[in-house]
Amino acid sequence: AWGAKFLRRARRLRRGGMAAAAMGARIAACGRRAAAAATGPRSVRRAGPRVGTRRCAAAAEASEGGEEYDYDVFTIGAGSGGVRASRMAAAAGARVAVCEMPYDTKASDTTGGVGGTCVIRGCVPKKLFHYGAQFHEAFADAPHFGWKGDGMQPPTDWATLLANKNTEIRRLNGIYSRLLGNAGVKELEGHAKITGPNSVSIGGRTLTAANILVATGSKASVPPGIEGTDLPGVINSDQALVLSERPKKVIIYGSGFIAVEFAGIFHGFGAETHLCYRAPLPLRNFDDDCRAFLAEQYEAKGVHMHPGEVPQKVEQLPGGGLRLVTDKGSHEGDVVMFATGRVPNTQGIGLEEAGVELGRKGEIKVDEFNRTRVPSIWAIGDCIGKVMLTPVALMEGMRMAETAFGPGPAKPGYELIPAAVFSDPELGTVGWTEAEAIEKAGEPLHIYLSKFKPLKYTMVEGAQTKTLMKMIVGAESDKVYGVHMVGADAPEIMQGIGVALKAGAKKSHFDSTIGIHPTAAEELVTFRTITRTVEPASKL
Repeated sequence: AWGAKFLRRARRLRRGGMAAAAMGARIAACGRRAAAAATGPRSVRRAGPRVGTRRCAAAAEASEGGEEYDYDVFTIGAGSGGVRASRMAAAAGARVAVCEMPYDTKASDTTGGVGGTCVIRGCVPKKLFHYGAQFHEAFADAPHFGWKGDGMQPPTDWATLLANKNTEIRRLNGIYSRLLGNAGVKELEGHAKITGPNSVSIGGRTLTAANILVATGSKASVPPGIEGTDLPGVINSDQALVLSERPKKVIIYGSGFIAVEFAGIFHGFGAETHLCYRAPLPLRNFDDDCRAFLAEQYEAKGVHMHPGEVPQKVEQLPGGGLRLVTDKGSHEGDVVMFATGRVPNTQGIGLEEAGVELGRKGEIKVDEFNRTRVPSIWAIGDCIGKVMLTPVALMEGMRMAETAFGPGPAKPGYELIPAAVFSDPELGTVGWTEAEAIEKAGEPLHIYLSKFKPLKYTMVEGAQTKTLMKMIVGAESDKVYGVHMVGADAPEIMQGIGVALKAGAKKSHFDSTIGIHPTAAEELVTFRTITRTVEPASKL
């Protein structure tokens, strides 16, 4: 691209002694040409990666001072969002460095690891545990399909599970590092602190960059003011993934997807599991039919559900173990896990000193392009506190690279984000909940709802496992506003449904699609009977 060629020529000229003022004027002209190309007619816009106006502007500013920045982008944090943004920026011709703290399976103020929370202590190891927790049902169901053997006993070789999990996430950690290296990104290890709009410090060494990208993620939080949360055996989600022994009895406080997922995991591994939460139902912000159905399924499987309870304190029992005291009673177990959300990991990296605005929970305030009020500092991922999902951080990283380095300004989009809860049974969702559709659709809604026993369990005597599928459709427009499922492979199914809704699918498109038989997913293309019709909020 002409911009990249010009910058290479500019550096050669500088080395030959061209005056800084002349250099600045030439790069300013580069900026004007890039702006004209970005805003001009499509017929004259250039295809492929190119250097955006912001890089030209940053280079011009550096030239006037007689020096150049060390990097075009310096990324703090090598999680999913930071890695994606860094790779995309490098592919567009930018000089990029990313800094991450040393690898450890547990995060702290001094440890982290390339790959971030999702790869090392979040999505990936949690899903591996989720897989492992499901074997008990497979073993129990096997005799009904002609297999013999006793698989009802909880696993005793917990150490093998931990070792294999750690081997896998270490492998992924290495892959992420190689992805950065293959893209030409400089990887640094240490604690980075912003020391100015265009500078960071790592171990006493100062580096400069035209743009600084903050992608430091989030960390597990425990509600303040609860006595005893510092006792041995009181854990968060990070620590739950590195327990040296399988607990026999677990008390979990929380109602979000992390709490619900770990309740399924521990129950699946044979622990007596108690899930306590403040609300009447778990999984606030999910569809109410799904919330109620999943709570029923957990009860049927043997998870002890304790709605409407507020924690007061944690006590150490004389004979060992812990007691969680709530406003309704108490629950005793080997461990007490608080899964009460995550907070942005933004402390101690110099943000406020550099002029970056933080919100009430420590989230970084950004504009529609993920830029802070300091123009050279950007932020993406969990640390901005918008949608704390790995794929969202990936999308934000790509939009940042496109905005800063071409092809042009690109706003992150937060509509129709598919989501999953790796509970047991799993939950998958995309689009509006029924409550959201009532408020936003502006038309009556047809609700299609089905609950059924999957084929797999029709041969299992006494099995209570069921599946729920729900579709929310505009009665006048035929538009599908939301699809929700609780059942086996719900996340896998919902990924495809997300594409359909993104393309503007109507109920008639589903009706005209041939089903795959026999599957649970075919229910989505055979909905014919309306369960109920609800009026929009404007008529209620």
